Amino acid sequence: MSGAGSPTLVVDGTGLTIAIVAGQWHTAISEGLLAGARRVLEASGATVVEYAVPGSFELPVVAKAALENGADAAVALGVIIRGGTPHFEYVSAAATDGLTRVALDTGKPVGFGVLTLEDEQQGLDRAGLPGSKEDKGAEAAEAALATAQALRVIRG
Repeated sequence: MSGAGSPTLVVDGTGLTIAIVAGQWHTAISEGLLAGARRVLEASGATVVEYAVPGSFELPVVAKAALENGADAAVALGVIIRGGTPHFEYVSAAATDGLTRVALDTGKPVGFGVLTLEDEQQGLDRAGLPGSKEDKGAEAAEAALATAQALRVIRG
């Protein structure tokens, strides 16, 4: 996929409305993810609407509402860092399973930009920040756009 700041997939998003649903937990990483997604979507010509949620657990319900109310695709962005309790597994599974269900139930794409991390540094390396090795927010936006376009072709 793409490296930080250099998306490789260019998709025309003209006429598409894309919802970014972004968890607010871990500000530095989440803001980097959001900036990458915004950059890709704005460059594509898509209309972008944004919804903030407290954390990754809340992503599926808001993504579903956005898709059911006119968005053509959603980009879900979140940060989950492993701690010393099973909380990491529960939240990771709920976000992943929930977002998969949203995509299948609505028939609309959800770009998965939820980082499941062992530590903060892994997130900083993937957030598209200066010095990051990857830009997972941009990649999730690229995936949502490309899938929305593929579905548009299939459905005529």
